[in-house]
Amino acid sequence: MITSNLSNLARGVDTAFIVILSVIFFFLIGLTVVLIIFILRYRESKNPVASQIHGNNKLEIIWTVIPLLIVMAMFYFGWTGWKPMDSAPPDDAFEIETTARMWKWSFKYPNGKRLDTLVIPAGKPVSLNMNSLDVIHSIYIPAFRLKKDINPGSERNAWFIANTPGIYDLFCTEYCGLEHSSMISSVKVLSADEFESWYADSVSETHIAVKTEVSASSRGKQIVQQLGCNACHSADGTKIVGPSYLGVFGHEVTVIRDGKTVTVTADEDYIRRSILDPNFEIVEGYNKGLMLSYEDLLSDEELDLIVEYIKSLN
Repeated sequence: MITSNLSNLARGVDTAFIVILSVIFFFLIGLTVVLIIFILRYRESKNPVASQIHGNNKLEIIWTVIPLLIVMAMFYFGWTGWKPMDSAPPDDAFEIETTARMWKWSFKYPNGKRLDTLVIPAGKPVSLNMNSLDVIHSIYIPAFRLKKDINPGSERNAWFIANTPGIYDLFCTEYCGLEHSSMISSVKVLSADEFESWYADSVSETHIAVKTEVSASSRGKQIVQQLGCNACHSADGTKIVGPSYLGVFGHEVTVIRDGKTVTVTADEDYIRRSILDPNFEIVEGYNKGLMLSYEDLLSDEELDLIVEYIKSLN
C-alpha cells in the first residue's frame, strides 16, 4: 500500500482513503458483474416465467453481518486516521499564532515576527493556535493531510510534524465570502539547522519583519499587505467592501455614529480609532459589522506605520 509520508498525519489518512476506495471499487465491480449475469441468465427469452423466492434467514444474516463488519472496518481506519489530528500537541511543540480573516492568513511567531506564509522546521512538532476575526474559515494543507475549521470567537489548535523540506500549498476550504478563492498561502518547511538560522536572524527584525532602514510608509504598506487589509480597502480609490485609503488623510469624512450622521476629520486619531474600534464610526455608504478590532494584533509602532502609509497616499 503506497501512501504519502510528508507528515505524521499523512499515512493514517491515506490508509483510510485507500481502504474505503477499495471497498467502493469491490462492490461497484462485483454488483456490476452480478447485474450483467442476471440480465443475461434471467432475461425473458430464457426464463419466461418468473420464479418466486421466499425469505431465507441464512441469506438475511449474511447480508446483514458482512456489510456491518465492512462498515466497522472502514470506521476503524477512519478513526485511527482522524485521532492524531484531535489529540493534544506534544509539550515540545513549536507554537505559532495563526489568524484567519477575510481573506488572508497571518502567522505570528514567539519572537514577534509576523508573516502571511508559514515557515516551519522539518521533523519537529508544530502547533498552530488558531482563531478567526470574522467568519468560519478552514485551514487545509493537502500535502500534510491537515484540515481543521476555525470558528470566530473560539480558539482551536492543530498540530503536525512535517517530515520533508520543501514548499507546500495552504488553502482555506470553508467558503468565506467574495475573495475566498484567493485566500491562498504556502508552507515553507526548512531543515532543523536552516530554521534555527532563519528564526535567529528574525529576532533582530521588528514585529513587521522588515529592516529598519525601509521608509515608514513602505513598512506600513507591508503591514497592511500582511494583514490582508487590501482585500477590503483599496489604495487607488476603488470601492470594495470598505472605503479606500486614497486621499482620505486630512479630509472630512461623513460617518454614522450612534445612529447619527456626523462629519469628522480623517486625522491620526480617526485612523487609529477606525482600526481599533471599527464599528464606532461607519463611513456613510458602507455596512457595519464587516470589520473587527485589531487591538490585540497590532502594536503602537505598527499603528504609527499604518498611519504613515495612509498619509503617503495623499
